[in-house]
Amino acid sequence: MNSDSKRLAISLLSGLLPLIALSAAPLAMADAAAEDAYIAGYAAAVLHREFKLDGRSLSVRNGEITLPVEGLGDVDRGKVLAALSGIPGVTRVMTAEGASATSSSAPFLDAAVGVSQAPGQSSWPTGLLPPGHLFKPLLADPRWPHFAAAYHYYTGGDFDGTSVGSVGFGETISIYRGSLGSDRRAGQWEAGVQGGVFSDFNLGADSSDLINSDFFVAGFGGLRIGNWSALGRLFHQSSHLGDEFLLRTRLQRVNLSYEGLDLKLSYEFANGARLYGGGGGLVRREPKELKSWSTQYGFEYRSPWRLDAAAMRPIMAVDLKHFEENDWATEVSAKAGVRFDNLSVMGRNFELLVEYFNGYSPSGQFYNEKIEYFGIGAHIHF
Repeated sequence: MNSDSKRLAISLLSGLLPLIALSAAPLAMADAAAEDAYIAGYAAAVLHREFKLDGRSLSVRNGEITLPVEGLGDVDRGKVLAALSGIPGVTRVMTAEGASATSSSAPFLDAAVGVSQAPGQSSWPTGLLPPGHLFKPLLADPRWPHFAAAYHYYTGGDFDGTSVGSVGFGETISIYRGSLGSDRRAGQWEAGVQGGVFSDFNLGADSSDLINSDFFVAGFGGLRIGNWSALGRLFHQSSHLGDEFLLRTRLQRVNLSYEGLDLKLSYEFANGARLYGGGGGLVRREPKELKSWSTQYGFEYRSPWRLDAAAMRPIMAVDLKHFEENDWATEVSAKAGVRFDNLSVMGRNFELLVEYFNGYSPSGQFYNEKIEYFGIGAHIHF
C-alpha cells in the first residue's frame, strides 16, 4: 500500500465518524417533535386497526413509545410490541404501569433489528421458524451471509484487475427459539442455520470473468440475556476459481476446504452502539499446512435518529480480524452509510454503504494475498 493510499484510507476512516455523528444528532433533533407526532399517530392507527385498542393514551418521546399496560386488556403483549416496533422512526417500545415506565421491568424492542430485549422478561416469539435474530448481523464482516452487491476499486495487492464486482447471497434462518427458565427472566436461546455464497468478478475483463466463489454453510446456536448476546457456529467453507479466470491466467488453484468452530459475544448500548468480539479454530483443513486459530472483534453504530429528508438512518461499522495463518496481522473492514427505513425486503432493511478493506483477502483462493480496496455497495440486512 503506497503512501497516498494510506493517507486516503486514514482520511476516509477519520472522516466517517464525525460525519455520522454530525448528521445523526443535530439534523434529526431539529425535527424530533414532528417525528414524535408522526409516530404517535401511526402507532394509534396500528393499535386501532390491528388490535381494536384505543391508542390515545400512548406517549412518544424521541422515538420511544410508552404504552400503558392497563390499555392492553387481554391482547397478546408480544404481538403489540412487535407491531409497534416496526413503525419507521421507533427506537424503543415500553409498557408502563400508570403514567410512567419503569426501566427495571419495561420490555422493549430494538426496532432496527426486530430483537426483543427485556430486563425483566422476554416477549419475542418462540417456537418453530420465529422472526428476527437474537444475535445481530455483523455489518462490516465481509463474510457475513446476506444479500449484497458492491463495486470495489483495488488500490493495493496483486489481485486480478482493479475494478471488481463483489456479490453475496445468503441468509441466517432461526429454526427454533425457546426461553431459558419457566419465568423467562434468564433470556432466550435459538438454533438455526446459515448459508452463503460470495463471488468476485473482474469487471475489466472482456466477459467480466468470475474470479473466485466461496461457499459457506453453518449450524448455529444463539443466546440473548438483556443487552448481551452470543453466537456459536459449526461451519464449513470451500473455495473455487472461475473457469474463464483459470483459462486466462493458468493459475495453480488451491484445494481450499475446511470446517471450524467459532464463538462471538456482543453487547448493545442504549444509544445504538455495539461492541463484539470472539474467536475460532479449524477442526479439519485442506491444505493441512493451514494454521487454525483466528480472532475477530468490532464496533457498530446504528443511529436512533432518522434523517426525514429521505427516511434515512446513519449507520457505521468497523470489523477487525487476526489469523494465525497470516502471523496475526490486522485485517480492517470498515463500512458507513445509511439505512432506508422506507425500503425493506421481507422485513430486511436496505442499506447503501461506502466500504474500505485492508488486509489479507477474504476471497478464499487468495487468502495469502494482501489487498486494499475502496468501494460502494447495496446490502439487505435484518
